[in-house]
Amino acid sequence: MSRNQFSLWRQALTNPSLLMLVGELRCRLRDCSTVLDIGCGDDSPLRFLPNAHLVGMDGYPPALEKARSRGTHDDYFAGVAKSIRASFPDRRFDACVALDVIEHLPKDEGWRMLEEMERLATQRVVIFTPNGFIPQRGHGSDLQEHLSGWTADEMRQRGYKVHGIYGPKSLRGEYARIKYQPRVFWVLVSILAHYCHTRSRPEKSAAIFCVKNLGQ
Repeated sequence: MSRNQFSLWRQALTNPSLLMLVGELRCRLRDCSTVLDIGCGDDSPLRFLPNAHLVGMDGYPPALEKARSRGTHDDYFAGVAKSIRASFPDRRFDACVALDVIEHLPKDEGWRMLEEMERLATQRVVIFTPNGFIPQRGHGSDLQEHLSGWTADEMRQRGYKVHGIYGPKSLRGEYARIKYQPRVFWVLVSILAHYCHTRSRPEKSAAIFCVKNLGQ
């Protein structure tokens, strides 16, 4: 099944904010041929990168099986984010990506995940996470509860370049949902603010997009 079946523009009709995230991913991963998608879930934004060889990894079996049935990745691997190095040899992928994953780990396990991602990748590590701690409840065993928060400053101190994403933090809450009505209006405001203001001021943004270039 080809990933060309996935239309970003069709998906953006129901989730316009996706354009911001996919735009950053395409820019940062355009020269990466092999990408490990940690905590891929069943609808990873990486599915809109048709040219890279994508390996999806997730510790929640129903999500991984749904991803497989939809054809979001090229290969699939059952495993948890906190032990990725035990699953793959060092320097296995051009890039390692974790989108909305690190906040689901305790802080010490999150730091350890970053270390392992930096050992697995040859070119780049990408982290996307809420800006600071945002409470979020889990449902049963779906691993959705937030256990930690991450800031632009601490990611910069580890060598990551950080951009803001999803517009102003004040507009969004749990699951990055817009808080106010009419929702369409405030989504458009958040997108405009992203490109005009908060992308270059991640401390004020709803989420942060962090990139570490390796071997430089």
